[in-house]
Amino acid sequence: MRVSSKARMNRLFANGGCLDVAIDHGVCNEPSFLSGLEDMAGVVDALVDAKPDAIQMAYGQADLLQARPGKDKPALVMRIDMGNPYNAQRHKVMWSMLQNHDEPIIGALEMDAACVVVNLFMLPDEPELFRQCVANISRVRADCLKYGMPLMIEPLVMLPNDIRGGYQVDGDAEKIVTLVRLAAEMGADIIKADPTDNPDDFHRVVEAARVPVLVRGGGKEDLKAVLAKSARLMGQGAKGMVYGRNIYQHANPRAVVSALMAIIHQGASGEQAWDVYNG
Repeated sequence: MRVSSKARMNRLFANGGCLDVAIDHGVCNEPSFLSGLEDMAGVVDALVDAKPDAIQMAYGQADLLQARPGKDKPALVMRIDMGNPYNAQRHKVMWSMLQNHDEPIIGALEMDAACVVVNLFMLPDEPELFRQCVANISRVRADCLKYGMPLMIEPLVMLPNDIRGGYQVDGDAEKIVTLVRLAAEMGADIIKADPTDNPDDFHRVVEAARVPVLVRGGGKEDLKAVLAKSARLMGQGAKGMVYGRNIYQHANPRAVVSALMAIIHQGASGEQAWDVYNG
């Protein structure tokens, strides 16, 4: 890994772990994701005050973080692709594309991002969508190597659209491990992976990745259950989390961040993190 890549990775994993708060949901074109993100300036203010390791954003909103003076602020993780698999209905044509195909990481370099993130969708009966994701990653990987930018790949194995309405996470460990292995083969520096149905199987995902694995949060759940599961996943070798709706849609995002940071950086159990949240 180039020195520039290591420097950026150090900004994300200062103490060996990373809590990346994702607020890049505007690129999904899904109204339900935007609840809690109406006032992006206020959201960024609150998250900077909460002090996670990183905030995940797209180019168009990244100035709200990076225009701030001073060095004591979360690192920027930049989403550089977008697609339509997040909507409740199945579209006639499913697609995923880079926001800037000619120079895909130029915005991340401009905004001094510590990392870029790209999806790797595996949806039933959508081989063309999968091919597009592979092409996106191949294109981005070349520029990341050229400019020393770490690449986070987000492998997403999803259930058929008609099972629960909209594409939902398939927590089958075998499928997740297989797609994570593909992400590793394509040169991921970080992998953002869905939790396995049984958290005790997550070590298999970590072993397949051979790079730091951050757990994807998905939809909002009961916070106490989220904290307990997060602690179990850290025990399986995860290096942290990329959580969005479980933080920004919560009534007290700062307390949630504090609880998750205790799990990641202090080895707190789920119960201990719950006490931190209530403290």
